[in-house]
Amino acid sequence: MNIERIRDFFWVCTGTPLEVIRKYPTEHNKFVGIGATIFFTALFAGLSGGYALYYVFAGSSFAIFFAVVFGVLWGLAIFNLDRYIVSSINKTAKGVRQFYQASPRLVFAVLIAIVIARPLELKIFDKEIKEVLKSRYLSEQQERIRRVQDSFGEKYALEMQQIAKLQKEYDEVTKEVGVLREELKAEVFGQETGKTSGVVGFGKYAGEKQAVIESKQQREDYLASRLTELETFINRQKEAEGINDHMMLTDSLLVERVSTAGFADRNWALGQLTEGGNGVNNASANAVMFITLLFVAFECAPILVKLLSDAGPSDVDIHESESRIIRWLTATSPMSSNRFVRAYKPVGAKPGRRFSRRPLAHKRLYKSERIMGKRI
Repeated sequence: MNIERIRDFFWVCTGTPLEVIRKYPTEHNKFVGIGATIFFTALFAGLSGGYALYYVFAGSSFAIFFAVVFGVLWGLAIFNLDRYIVSSINKTAKGVRQFYQASPRLVFAVLIAIVIARPLELKIFDKEIKEVLKSRYLSEQQERIRRVQDSFGEKYALEMQQIAKLQKEYDEVTKEVGVLREELKAEVFGQETGKTSGVVGFGKYAGEKQAVIESKQQREDYLASRLTELETFINRQKEAEGINDHMMLTDSLLVERVSTAGFADRNWALGQLTEGGNGVNNASANAVMFITLLFVAFECAPILVKLLSDAGPSDVDIHESESRIIRWLTATSPMSSNRFVRAYKPVGAKPGRRFSRRPLAHKRLYKSERIMGKRI
C-alpha cells in the first residue's frame, strides 16, 4: 500500500492525468522515473536555495527561519515549473518542436544551476575560504590601525618629537653615568688608568667623580620623570581616541568574525581561490566548474528525461484527446462558421451593384471546419 502511494505521488509529479497512466501498464515505470526526477530536482534546489539564504542572514537569530521558508518556496517553484514544462511537451511532435518547447526551461536551468551551485561550492571549500577570510580581516585591521596611528602621530607630532628627543638624551646620560661609576670604582680601588690616579681610597679625584655622577644622576632622574609624564599623556590620549593594543583582532574574535561572514565575503574568498595561475588555484577552478556543470545537468534532468523518452501510448492518447476536444470546440462555437462575413466591394465598382458575401477566413480553412463539424 505504501509503495502504491509513493508510485501515485511520483505520477502526480509528472503532471499527467492518473487515469491515462493507469490505462497503460507499460508506461507505469517510465512515469515513476520522470516524476522522481522532477521531485528530487526540486528537493535539491530547495536545499541549496535555503543554504544560500542561510549565509545571507548569517549571525541573525532568524537565519534558520528565513532559510527554511525560502528553501520551501524555491523548491515548490522549481517543482511547479518542471512539472508544467514536462507535461506540456508534445511527444507526438517532431524532435525540433519538442526541443523548442523545452528551450526556455533549459536556459532557465543553466541560470538556476549557476545560482544554486554556489552554496555547495562554498561548503566544499569552507576551510580554504576561512583561511582567506582570516588573512583578509587581519590585513584590513592592520591597515586600519596604521591609518589611525598615522593620524594620531600628525595630531600630536610636537609631543612625540619631545619624547624622542628626551629619550635620546636619557639614553646618553644613562650610558655616561654607567661609565663614570666604573671609573669611580677603579679610582677607589687604586686601579691606574688614563682617567684615574692609581691611589687607593676615596681621595680628591674620587670625590670629583662622585660629584659628576650625582649631577648626571639628577639629570637622568629629571629626564625619566619628564618622559613618564609625556608618555602618560600620550597613552591617555590614545585610550581616549581608541588607539591601543586591543585594536588587533584576537584569535577568538577572528574566528567568530569568520564564522559569521556573509555570503558576499565568502563568495569573494572563493573567487580568490579560483584566480591565479598556480596549480592549487587551477585545481579549485576546475572543481568549481565541474560542480556547476553537474548542477546544470541535474537541473536539466527532468526535461532531458522527457525529451529522450519515446512517445508511448499515453502520449498518443493525450494528444488525440486534446485534438478531439479542440475540433469539437471549434465546430460548436458560434464563431466556427461564416465568421467575420461582410460584403466586399471591389475598388472602382459602380454604385448600386450587388456583391457576393465572402468569408474573411481562407476558403480551405473554412472548408476544413465544415468537414470537422460533420464528423463530430
